[in-house]
Amino acid sequence: MSTSAPPSNRFERRRAETRRALVRAARQILAETGDTSASIQAIAERADVGFGSFYNHFESKTELFEAAVVDALEEFGQNFDERLAGIDDPAELLAAGFRLSARMADSHPELMQVLRRRGLGHIHSDNGLTRRAVRDVQAGLASGRFTAVEPVVALSALGGTLLSLVELRFARPEVDGDEAAVSLAEMVLRMLGLPADDAHDVARRPLPDLD
Repeated sequence: MSTSAPPSNRFERRRAETRRALVRAARQILAETGDTSASIQAIAERADVGFGSFYNHFESKTELFEAAVVDALEEFGQNFDERLAGIDDPAELLAAGFRLSARMADSHPELMQVLRRRGLGHIHSDNGLTRRAVRDVQAGLASGRFTAVEPVVALSALGGTLLSLVELRFARPEVDGDEAAVSLAEMVLRMLGLPADDAHDVARRPLPDLD
C-alpha cells in the first residue's frame, strides 16, 4: 500500500487506519472480481470496521473504489522509483519498467490485478503513475533519446502496451513473462525512435536486483 506522512495523534492515526482498511478491502474486491456492486456493509465487514465508519471517509462506493485504484497506481509507481532508481538512460528505464511489471504479476498479484482491471481508465489521469510516465517520456525527448512525439500520444501507446502485457501475464501464464516484456519493450523503443540494433540491445540489458 502507498504511504504518506503518519498522523500526529491517536485519533488521527485510528482514522487513517480505518480509511486504509476500507481501501485495502476495495482493492481486494477489485483484484478478485472487479465487481464493484458489493454492498457497503460487505465492504465494511471485509475491512473489519463499523458500517457507520464508511461515511466518515467516503461519500459513495464509487469514491472508495476510485481511491483504491489510485492507491494501487501510486504503489505501482513507487515500486518503479525504488527498484529502478539507478537507471539514468530513459530508454533503458522504459524497458526495465516493462520487465519489472511482468515480474510483479507474480510478486504483487493483487496490485497487478487492480491495474489489469481498472488501469485503462487511468492512463491519462493525474495520478502518480501517469506523472512518472510523462516525466520519463519528456526526459527521453529532452535528451534526444526519443524522437519528437507528442507526450500524450506516447503515453497512450506506452500505457496500452503495458496493460496488454499485464493481461497476457494473467491470461496466458504459460508464456515466458520476461521474454514477452523484452519483446514489447523493444517494439516500443523502436516506435519512439531508437534504431533497431539499439532497441534490441537496450531491451536486454541486465536488470538491477528486483528481488
